[in-house]
Amino acid sequence: MKTPDIPANEPQRLASLYESGLLDTGAQERFDRLTRLAKRMFGVPIALVSLVDANRLHFKSCDGLEPGPVDRDISFCGHAILRDTPLVVNDAEKDPTFSDNPLVVGEPYLRFYAGYPLRLPDGASVGSFCLIDRQPRAFSESETAVLKDFAAIVEDEFAVISSTTTDELTGLFNRRGFHNLGKFAITAARRRAEPLTLAWLDLDRFKQINDTWGHEEGDHALRALADLLRATFREADLLVRYGGDEFAVLFSDTDEKGAWVAMDHLADQAKAWNKTSQKPWKLAFSWGVSEYNHDNGDDIKSWMKTADERMYTMKANRAKERFEE
Repeated sequence: MKTPDIPANEPQRLASLYESGLLDTGAQERFDRLTRLAKRMFGVPIALVSLVDANRLHFKSCDGLEPGPVDRDISFCGHAILRDTPLVVNDAEKDPTFSDNPLVVGEPYLRFYAGYPLRLPDGASVGSFCLIDRQPRAFSESETAVLKDFAAIVEDEFAVISSTTTDELTGLFNRRGFHNLGKFAITAARRRAEPLTLAWLDLDRFKQINDTWGHEEGDHALRALADLLRATFREADLLVRYGGDEFAVLFSDTDEKGAWVAMDHLADQAKAWNKTSQKPWKLAFSWGVSEYNHDNGDDIKSWMKTADERMYTMKANRAKERFEE
């Protein structure tokens, strides 16, 4: 088995994928409609819209197959993103690249694959629209042209999603909104000689909520924290769901000490919420704060890294305290 090569522009490709917001929205009906239609038109049992991150596949739609984790190293889509033309494998058992692939010799016993690479508006190849069959089959030029049309529709949807600055689940700004507005906030604070402080938040035991009570409860926890952020902080503060269970608050005209006091108040609000909540889980989070250094002119990424490291220090200390109790 040949593992997919890593594109020469992999850092830029991943940055485009992460900043697009596509990984934060999960599977979506807009893509499910397309995969259902593709299955009927091509007469295949499986149709997918996949995204390829650093290590595995993410499915925006997965019709005909359980959407479990697939490692990038064994994926066909990892090969598809390397191409400008569709990857068509008529019989995987006879193809030296894939004949001993775990997806061929075991479930889902893949024999036929046709994947058209999917690109973001900036040209980054981030995934594929793919058709899969458990039987070998031919694939004509006219079928290839139709598959290209499906991929074009998906790319149009990607452009819509990646251009938005709002997180669908919580209504807060998303990763793209943070980067766009954060640059403006730095420029404005520097011009007015005002402090600007970033708080980085991470929900505690979020994986446990998902694993124990299901992803619907996990979504409720994310929305509950977003509601607390809106109720606690000023309209002038930038509230962000950066991705997964990571949140950020950009405090305008606030130094590091003031931001820490504000975050302590948010923690008190979470404790009050827990007392009245009927949920079986508790809403809790760890945080770190970092004031922007106007003299050094740090970029957003290095500023984020400092706040993130301080947040993880708090999280590690809390985990140690729970272990010692």
